[in-house]
Amino acid sequence: MSLPTSWDLRPLAELTLSTTTWNPHASPRKAIRYVDVSGVSRDELRIVAEASHPGISAPGRARKLVRSGDTIVATVRPTLRRIAQVPPGLDGEIVSTAFCVLRPDPDQVTPDFLFYAAQLDDFMESVGALETGASYPAVRDSDVLAQCIPVPPLAEQHEIAAVLNLARSSYIHERQSESATANLKRAAMRALFARGLRDEPQKETEFGPVPESWDVLLLKECCSVQTGVAKGRRLADSEIAEVPYLRVANVQDGHLDLTEMKTITIRKSELGRYRLQDGDVVLTEGGDFDKLGRGFIWRSQLDLCVHQNHVFAVRTMRSRLLPDFFAYQAQSHYGKAYFLKVAHKTTNLACINATKLKAFPVLLPALAEQREIASILDAIDRKIDLHRRKRAVLDELFRALLHKLMTGEIRVADLDLSELAPKRRAEPAA
Repeated sequence: MSLPTSWDLRPLAELTLSTTTWNPHASPRKAIRYVDVSGVSRDELRIVAEASHPGISAPGRARKLVRSGDTIVATVRPTLRRIAQVPPGLDGEIVSTAFCVLRPDPDQVTPDFLFYAAQLDDFMESVGALETGASYPAVRDSDVLAQCIPVPPLAEQHEIAAVLNLARSSYIHERQSESATANLKRAAMRALFARGLRDEPQKETEFGPVPESWDVLLLKECCSVQTGVAKGRRLADSEIAEVPYLRVANVQDGHLDLTEMKTITIRKSELGRYRLQDGDVVLTEGGDFDKLGRGFIWRSQLDLCVHQNHVFAVRTMRSRLLPDFFAYQAQSHYGKAYFLKVAHKTTNLACINATKLKAFPVLLPALAEQREIASILDAIDRKIDLHRRKRAVLDELFRALLHKLMTGEIRVADLDLSELAPKRRAEPAA
């Protein structure tokens, strides 16, 4: 790569200090705090979980002592990018031997700059290319330490890291706001489907308390359930059409992600049978326990779209049940309690079939109350979507800044940071 004249390209081995390994026999401990690879979040690039073990029964792979400011890079499946910076609270504690510990030499590289250098695409691709082992792909610490990174003067490292810290903080703030609003939505759904809006007495059901005046009908009595098209069928060329289709990956809990839409080949005569209609509530048939029956509403985002056989399309009789109200009910504690009870379960996954879905005991208040409840939850959803879109923009901005600043393609002095700077409230007039 072409670097500014004041920069160097140097291997990590020359920029880092040696680390120490814990010997439980020479330095016994009553207990250790321990971080395994699974304790590092790929999305957040930070340590999110740790374990505590009695020193005498500590895992054999727990040996490396870390310091605050170290960067840890997973050497097992490194392309998954489990990278984190050790926070002050774990100073002197232990990480798995499945991490390479990068301890910055303070005369040559700053902790934050080193942390960001380990996130560069070129760096991680070079490390990943050295993987060995089919079932347990991994690299050695020496493979990581042999990688070269751009190294500007220390003063510029501080400036670059400050900008990236600001961009990352903005992204994390938006992510936390999205998470807090999602928690608000869950609490609101639980309250609304348990108590309604009229402060009336409750009645107990198998899946929790509900307002006493609300009717309960089986889904098949107020909706139709459309199953989807299967992939991999052999069809004659003369009768086929290639159309977009909704996959399980597109159907998230409370929203649809249409970023990547794939196509499927079906018979032209089947278009009406599998076509999604505006207002269809699309639900997945399986997944993790906490995501069972996930889905939302199809809003005719595409003129023509069908759905795969692992996604149900529920079409409500709108004179009795509003699609928005049912979509939120399916997401609620009440809905998830039903799905989890009737699902076929394996060790980590659960699934439902069309028969179980049609037997869903739908709560039916008056249409006016359905509309009010749906409106309240829709307002929260729009707030969540705003945070989600802002987070996506900030993530894209961070990644662009990461590459361009860390390689010297742009310099800090060239940036306008007004969009990242915290907004200040106007001072009242004197």
